[in-house]
Amino acid sequence: MNKPLRIALTGNIGCGKSYVALLFRGKGIPVFDSDREAKLLYLRPEVKARMVGRFGDDCYHPDGSLNRGRLASLLFSDPEALAFVEQTLYPVLNSWFAEWADRQEAPFVLYESALIFEKHLESMFDAVIVVTASDDTRLRRVMLRDHCSEAQVRQRMALQLPETEKALRGDFVILHDEDDEDAFLTAQVEEVISNVLRFSKPA
Repeated sequence: MNKPLRIALTGNIGCGKSYVALLFRGKGIPVFDSDREAKLLYLRPEVKARMVGRFGDDCYHPDGSLNRGRLASLLFSDPEALAFVEQTLYPVLNSWFAEWADRQEAPFVLYESALIFEKHLESMFDAVIVVTASDDTRLRRVMLRDHCSEAQVRQRMALQLPETEKALRGDFVILHDEDDEDAFLTAQVEEVISNVLRFSKPA
């Protein structure tokens, strides 16, 4: 059996990317949630040893779980610390994804991550799907979800590439601008699946 194609699913904060991923799962497409998997990596002994060696014991709670608040404060104020964490996690995460992808019995798999282009990961994939939504929609969603101010959301938005640039660089674009548009959204997901299946078949 041929190995499945590897497709990235990306989009900026508040675009509704995770909901789109859920629709793909409903169509039988395996999805690798990179954020969730990265959180699990922090608990692996080799990763934990590097983290404690760099940041000290207080980056983990006494029960062994990650002290997310402490780590967030360190990474926000220290670009070198952020680079260290990424250099620790990404090689393991990418290897983990490759092993997972090769085990899937599907024509293609999705790697869900907000930072495909920012971290220059697009070369890992056969194609990239970009989920988009208007700034107003994304602001509203994140403010409701995270109970934060507009200024806080805009600060986070500024750390990501503009929506228009991501859409131009993606191979497929899915518009998710309304929260009650399941029929329209599902139609777009089905169209992407159809197009990927078309070019995944051997000539």
